[in-house]
Amino acid sequence: MDSKYIIDTEQNKEYLAKNAADLLEFGRRFPSPGGGSYYLGDDGRPWTDRARETWITCRMAHVYSIGHMLGDEKSADLAAAAIKGLLGELRDKDNGGWYAGLTADDEILPTKQCYAHAFVILAASSALLAGMDRAGELLDEALMIYDKYFWNEEEGLSCDTWNTEFTILDDYRGINANMHTVEAFLAVADALDVISNEQNCVAGDKYRIRAGRITNRVIGWAKDNDYRIPEHFTSNWKPDLDKNIEKPDDPFKPYGATPGHGIEWARLIAQWAVTSGFLERAYSHKNEGITFAGKDEYLSAACRLYNRAVEDAWNADGAEGIVYTTDWNGKPVVHDRMHWTLAEAVNTSAVLYRITGDKKYSDDYSAFMQYLDTCVLDHKVGSWYHQLDEHNRLKGTVWPGKSDLYHAFQAMQIPYLRTDMSIAAAVYRKWQQS
Repeated sequence: MDSKYIIDTEQNKEYLAKNAADLLEFGRRFPSPGGGSYYLGDDGRPWTDRARETWITCRMAHVYSIGHMLGDEKSADLAAAAIKGLLGELRDKDNGGWYAGLTADDEILPTKQCYAHAFVILAASSALLAGMDRAGELLDEALMIYDKYFWNEEEGLSCDTWNTEFTILDDYRGINANMHTVEAFLAVADALDVISNEQNCVAGDKYRIRAGRITNRVIGWAKDNDYRIPEHFTSNWKPDLDKNIEKPDDPFKPYGATPGHGIEWARLIAQWAVTSGFLERAYSHKNEGITFAGKDEYLSAACRLYNRAVEDAWNADGAEGIVYTTDWNGKPVVHDRMHWTLAEAVNTSAVLYRITGDKKYSDDYSAFMQYLDTCVLDHKVGSWYHQLDEHNRLKGTVWPGKSDLYHAFQAMQIPYLRTDMSIAAAVYRKWQQS
């Protein structure tokens, strides 16, 4: 196998660094005049006839904040543009929070999404570490709105969708929004620790505890389903295993198990479990009604989730790639390959290899990297193909174009960063030491 696919070789490090730089270059045309992110087309040109969505804008703010800390000279202005959009045209000054987005004609996209608000927290956390103007203001407001409308302290979970005015809460509950909430809570916890200069890293433990509470529930549901995570729930958190059975390729609410999310959860759970000293502090706090297991139990669950997803989905139908969804017995339902799933497989195989030392994960990493280079990386115009069919031919029914950089860019960073920190905080530490 080519050494550029093998973790810890100089060739692999160089390969990831080059691809990261290429991705930053590919996405530079994203900002609209108001700062909201345009959806990027196949060649990186903005599709100005599509909506400017909050979650994409947040992802671009996050990526280019990290790009700035990595030394990319153009990234600071791009991160600032996205922050401008989040504090400007995408922010609901009347009702609070952030619109789902704006149409090409500047009409408001209805609803207030937990998913998008979690990404506002992530973007603000990364921007704060990168020293972006008004990032602290954005983070304070994002946390306030999230606490008021989305986080349920009694349940230890987050709801999903309100109407635009925050007066009517939808009955649907979803794990995807809660997964990105865990990501956001871990990111803000790390950012708060860095900003507060606490040597014992306690400033962000409020959010680590919340992340752990969500994680406990998800692991419990996964165990009940042979480590295939239910994605959709009723208002009282009863799994709705047949949700969207008639529309199985929905981009946000697909039917069945989503192996890519099992893989992504595995990485987040592993990161949460190995955060320096956190579980010991959580025990010493004796949080009323909150119980955490030991680190090894969480790492075991992370490995089980990853192994189940890879067994079900990787090369499952006669061709390379990770299928989008399976039924509850692990049989592929939607055979398309989504780029984000591969990105998470690259990330998680590297993280689990770092933590466990098991060669199985480094072998998986090499296989994923080779598949990326052969099938998913667009060597002609840049970035990654966002959707391929079961024969690895380009397809655009769910994800046409190349909307943003978030998953692909992170996959070029995480394999060589600390496993006990969120990506922006880990990059920040290296930035400050350089």
